[in-house]
Amino acid sequence: MTVDGIENGIVLDHITAGKAMLVYKYLGLENLKSQVALIQNCSSKKMGRKDIVKISEAIDIDLDVLGYIDPGITVNYIKDGKRVEKKTLSLPETLTNVLRCRNPRCISSTEQELPQVFKIVDRKRALYRCAYCDTIVNAEEFK
Repeated sequence: MTVDGIENGIVLDHITAGKAMLVYKYLGLENLKSQVALIQNCSSKKMGRKDIVKISEAIDIDLDVLGYIDPGITVNYIKDGKRVEKKTLSLPETLTNVLRCRNPRCISSTEQELPQVFKIVDRKRALYRCAYCDTIVNAEEFK
């Protein structure tokens, strides 16, 4: 299968196989009017199998969400058919309004206007702590 390159936009590469739909959902790509290509389970020398998302428009994307979903994603910005910038993501130090605190007594649960803020406490296990009540949330609860 051959998928053409894009002239202008963003290519999300090195997505762990099977996670492209999660990326699609959390970036709200279904709401775009431009073309979006979702490629799943393509061959990769580095990963064995990977997913790729190509967006034919330069949009503002939340790199923290991407880094949390899959810390190995690379974000390639394309202009006039050439890569002009490449970012390799990792787990963000702070997540704001990505996770929700599951503690019903947390002030962020009762005061809806407060942002949901989490700080990383364990990179290896992708554990985050609520900034208000210290409840721990892990990556699997998000997905």
